[in-house]
Amino acid sequence: MAELRDLYDENSNKTDKTYRKGEPIPEGYYPMVVMVVIRNSKGEFLMQKRVPSKGGDWGVTGGHPKSGETPLEGIKTEVLEELGLDFSNEIFTEYDSGCDGKDCYKMYFVTKDVDLNEVKIQEEELSEVRWFSMDELKQMVETKELNEDQIACFNKVCKFMEKN
Repeated sequence: MAELRDLYDENSNKTDKTYRKGEPIPEGYYPMVVMVVIRNSKGEFLMQKRVPSKGGDWGVTGGHPKSGETPLEGIKTEVLEELGLDFSNEIFTEYDSGCDGKDCYKMYFVTKDVDLNEVKIQEEELSEVRWFSMDELKQMVETKELNEDQIACFNKVCKFMEKN
């Protein structure tokens, strides 16, 4: 049976409505998308490459919380499912959120030195995980491996960290 997920209103407030993954979303309601930027002490960012059947593109860890999970619980679940890493005791900082007319979203970052040898990727979702410097990420935009929205995500994290 398809995964049950909660629906949110245009102000990112959870409603009493749910939907099953793959079903149409009722008008006026939005699914929640959560993402986390993982940055190490060297200032590098952890990126994951999706399998070709899921688009084959590079991105950050993310997904949809299951029904009953808060967005923060949902992103911790995604890190565990996709990377095999228990981040339950890590400090996540929300740096962006909103509703864009298609999805509601919450974006987090966490600083953690992850040993890539400890990562156990979800093979039906991912093919590779690597650390990238900001310069490498910018070069990936030039070669069209990343888009401007993706690099904006990293720039927001860097600006947010400078302020706090």
